[in-house]
Amino acid sequence: MAIDNLVETIIFAPKKVNQMTSRTVAELLSEKQTQIDIEVKGWVRTFRANRFIALNDGSTINNIQCVVDFENFEEATLKRITTGAAVHIKGTLVESQGKGQSVEIQVNSIEILGDSDPETYPIQPKKHSFEFLRENAHLRTRTNTFSAVMRLRSSLSFAIHKYFNENGFYYMHTPIITGSDAEGAGEMFRVSALDAKNPPLKDDGTVDYSKDFFGKETNLTVSGQLEAETYAMSLGKVYTFGPTFRAENSNTSRHLAEFWMIEPEVAFMDIHGNMDLAEDFMKSVIGYVLENNKEDLEFLEQRLIQEDKSKPQAERSEMSLTDKLRFVVDNNFKRVTYTEAIDILRNSKPNKKKKFNYIIEEWGADLQSEHERYLVEKHFNCPVILYDYPANIKAFYMRLNEDGKTVRAMDILFPGIGEIVGGSQREERLDVLKQKMAALDIPEEELWWYLDLRKYGTAVHSGFGLGFERLVMFATGMTNIRDVIPYPRTPQNAEF
Repeated sequence: MAIDNLVETIIFAPKKVNQMTSRTVAELLSEKQTQIDIEVKGWVRTFRANRFIALNDGSTINNIQCVVDFENFEEATLKRITTGAAVHIKGTLVESQGKGQSVEIQVNSIEILGDSDPETYPIQPKKHSFEFLRENAHLRTRTNTFSAVMRLRSSLSFAIHKYFNENGFYYMHTPIITGSDAEGAGEMFRVSALDAKNPPLKDDGTVDYSKDFFGKETNLTVSGQLEAETYAMSLGKVYTFGPTFRAENSNTSRHLAEFWMIEPEVAFMDIHGNMDLAEDFMKSVIGYVLENNKEDLEFLEQRLIQEDKSKPQAERSEMSLTDKLRFVVDNNFKRVTYTEAIDILRNSKPNKKKKFNYIIEEWGADLQSEHERYLVEKHFNCPVILYDYPANIKAFYMRLNEDGKTVRAMDILFPGIGEIVGGSQREERLDVLKQKMAALDIPEEELWWYLDLRKYGTAVHSGFGLGFERLVMFATGMTNIRDVIPYPRTPQNAEF
């Protein structure tokens, strides 16, 4: 045999699977062959009548039933099989005698890998409030709801990377520590190595950050967009997907101090190409979980249906979770200018009858969620992209239109939540960008490198931002953003 062929044989020979290797619960529940010896490891959800173990390992929302012949096991072992205990079970996979599952395990041996104190284990087999589960966030993924949410979160993450990889984007890791405020909001977490009790001071009594670690005042980033623009103007198509931080003292169900952002940037693409990209992207990632997370979505949908039964009729969801996701995937997004939207809203029945909490009276109003949802759910009955917003309610980096009062911004509006994506064509003209920065008191020396992009080979370019947790909320039907991230960071809360 030639050496090349020998090497190829060694490297690419398929690995033989040992049938007694531990299997996942998901694999066993989909196994077609029965009367085979198997091993499985997981955590006990319940143990009924010293006979039936409901076992889960996180690979699926479903448990597998393990049937114990208690006469074959010592009483001391059976007493250790409690909710939350980690076990290693060997047995035979057989056709199930009960309802709700096709197979079950006839247990031959049980090894207790980790005991669980039944008196103190917080996640008992009963309904817990989300507030209680947030206090026990290190264990809450052992519940069906949170295991389903986090599997969906993982699938959405994969779908995002998959989409960009298949469409020629390069993944860029933008800085977490920055000296600039991309949003101009000023609500940033300071990063400093100075002595908090005795910092060096200038003559005017202010802190001298030139003596700090970086030689200047620095913060945790609120966005990777500006840095992503620099790479787009050399690599063509890039995206970021990383943590961002806002020191906004808000305790609402929609705000976090630490969250994840997806931000693609594309050279030579205008606002219309940006809308095309954003629509295709959103349909792709949502379509991915519809196809690959059916059991989790079905469970979360049933949870929402049961939750709705306890609500007044007026507060119940008009669409099921799956219907809401299909609403996005199956419909073309309607593109409407901000000016057109204002006219529609101003003349709408809820506005005329003063049913809106925020009455639309004139052009230039900053739209609220209730207005955005009306456009999507009542007027157009499809997802909506609004574009060409008033310049004075949008960021400095958005391209000014020829009318001098609007910018090439665009927002995507979804049912149930309103805005989910925000983006724009970026201002590529150096003189205009300088004027806008001056008007907002943004020092040129702070963003000299950003201005350089407009000096050296400037070109039309665009991008958008999507708060990942907002997407997970939409895909799971969860109503509080603290329940779609593993460990929420909010005012007065940095536990775990």
